[in-house]
Amino acid sequence: MSKYAVLGNPVSHSKSPLIHSMFAQQTDQTMSYVAIPLEENEFEGFVRNFFADGGGGLNVTVPYKGNAFALAASCSPRAELAQAVNTLFLDVNGDICGDNTDGVGLVTDLKLNNKVAISGQRVLILGAGGAVRGIMAALVYEQASAITIVNRDVSKAELLAEEMQSMAPIEAMSYSMLQEVANKGRRYDLIINGTSSSLFGEMPELDAKLIAPDCCCYDLMYSATDTPFVQWAKLEGARISIDGLGMLVEQAAEAFALWRGVRPNTALVMAHLREQF
Repeated sequence: MSKYAVLGNPVSHSKSPLIHSMFAQQTDQTMSYVAIPLEENEFEGFVRNFFADGGGGLNVTVPYKGNAFALAASCSPRAELAQAVNTLFLDVNGDICGDNTDGVGLVTDLKLNNKVAISGQRVLILGAGGAVRGIMAALVYEQASAITIVNRDVSKAELLAEEMQSMAPIEAMSYSMLQEVANKGRRYDLIINGTSSSLFGEMPELDAKLIAPDCCCYDLMYSATDTPFVQWAKLEGARISIDGLGMLVEQAAEAFALWRGVRPNTALVMAHLREQF
């Protein structure tokens, strides 16, 4: 039986084992998938031993996506751009390869599941951490007309914008700067919350004037009830307000397809997860 796992710390809350077991069942794949918590000093040794013992593939979550990027002998272009890896596998030569499926998971959920356009749209991204790094490449490839990254530590936003600048018009701002452009009438078609605020029941400092008439607000976090960001977006009249459950399932499906060569039906899995909440 092929063995797979997700590595992180903490990771006991992960829905990945359930998601991948459902993928395997519907596609008639014989495999196991478990969640494994690791300390940072254990990460590299575990990964190398896992593949040496015949492991099929690994997912990597917080806080080790950077470690996985550094460990991989080669990475996909999207992982290179993100400088973060969430999926590991072996190539035909037996070398460890890294990919990042977060961005394609987001884009698939937006475009296919929710009929939200990205090309030609004005995009506002809150946060500049690992979660945002993982989705930036995909948003750039989708040719948004302009992307604004806002972060409390504006230097992190500036660094990320600089790295991506050659591929799309990207600007970095502080929240106070964002308020200034809101007061001057700027609006956004897609607002993505990539901060961890929802984990703490908090809402980023946003002016509702930033919401364009046809705006979609998307929280990378998800929960059984609406996150504070999704609540705010609904209250302020966003056309679509979505949490990140769909992204979670779609990025898992991309990893599953990389490993097993077959793409599962994600709609069935998302519906089941919503029922479990």
